[in-house]
Amino acid sequence: MQTAGDIARAVEVLRGGGLVALPTETVYGLGADAQNELAARRIFAVKGRPSTHPLIVHVASLEDARAWVAEVPPEGELLARAFWPGPLTLVLRRSALASDTVTGGQDTVAIRVPAHEVALKLLRAFDGGIAAPSANRFGKVSPTTAQHVREELGEDVDFILDAGPSQVGVESTIVDVTGAAPRLLRPGGLAREALEEALGRPLALATQVADVRAPGMLESHYAPRAGLWLVDAPRLAAEASRRLDEGVRVVVLAPASAVAPAAVIRLDVPEDATGFAQVLYARLREADRLGEVILAVPPPESGLGLAVRDRLARAAAPRR
Repeated sequence: MQTAGDIARAVEVLRGGGLVALPTETVYGLGADAQNELAARRIFAVKGRPSTHPLIVHVASLEDARAWVAEVPPEGELLARAFWPGPLTLVLRRSALASDTVTGGQDTVAIRVPAHEVALKLLRAFDGGIAAPSANRFGKVSPTTAQHVREELGEDVDFILDAGPSQVGVESTIVDVTGAAPRLLRPGGLAREALEEALGRPLALATQVADVRAPGMLESHYAPRAGLWLVDAPRLAAEASRRLDEGVRVVVLAPASAVAPAAVIRLDVPEDATGFAQVLYARLREADRLGEVILAVPPPESGLGLAVRDRLARAAAPRR
C-alpha cells in the first residue's frame, strides 16, 4: 500500500514526464502531466490508443478545473458542486491550457475530480492536472487493482501507486454540458437517476448525439480475449448447453439465482447492480483465464445497471 514517500515519488515521476498508474474510486488510471505534450503522447503509445480519442484531465477541485476550461455553465456548476469529488466527468469548452493532444483536437475538454483519498493527495502534491485514461491496453478490460496494471502494462508504467481495489468498479459517468441541455455521453459510476434529480430534467442519451467524442464511446471496448455473449437469465441454461455441445469451455457470469448446467465454470456476481459493477472487470479478467466463451447475464438498467449493461454490450460487440 502507498505511503507519503510513494506520493512524493509519483510526483517526481510525473514532473519528469513519466507515467504513473494511480488509483481512483472508479478504475486505475494511467496518468501523465496534462501540460506535458510528450508525456501525454506516451499514454497513447503505451495504450495503443487513437490520437483522436480524448483524455480525461483529473484535478483536485472545481477551482482547479476552471483553469482548464473557458467557462463552467450554470448546470455544469450545479453538477460539479453536487457530485465532485466523485465518478462524474464533465465535458466543457476548453481553455488554452488544454492541448490538442489531451482533447483529441476538439474544442472541448473532459474534466473530473476523483473521490479517492490517494488520488486527491497526489493531485494536491503535484499541483496540476493529470491526464489519465484507464491503465490498460486500448479497448481491453479496465484494471481495478494495481496487480491488473502490472500484469497488462508491466514496465511500460514508470510507477504504480497501489491503494487496493477500486470501490466503484466502472469508469466515470460523462456528461456534456456545452449545449442547451446536458447530455449523457457515457453511463458510469454515477447513476443517471441521481443526475436527473439534481438537474430537475432528463438527460439525452449518447445514442441521440454523435457530435462530441468522449472516452469509452466506441462500439467495441472493455473487451476480454474470450468471446462474450449477453444472455437473459431464462435463456442461460439452454444457451450454455448449446455452447458446451460445441466442445468449448464455457464461463457463466451471472447471479447465483440464474440456472446453468453443472458443466460450466460459474463466476457468480451480486444480484444488485452496484455490487455487479464493483466486480465486473475482475470477473471478466478471471473468465478470460478460465474459458473460451463467456455468457453474461446483465442486470436491470436502473442505477448502475445502465453502466454495467453498457460495458457488457461494448465488450460483446464485434471486435475492431
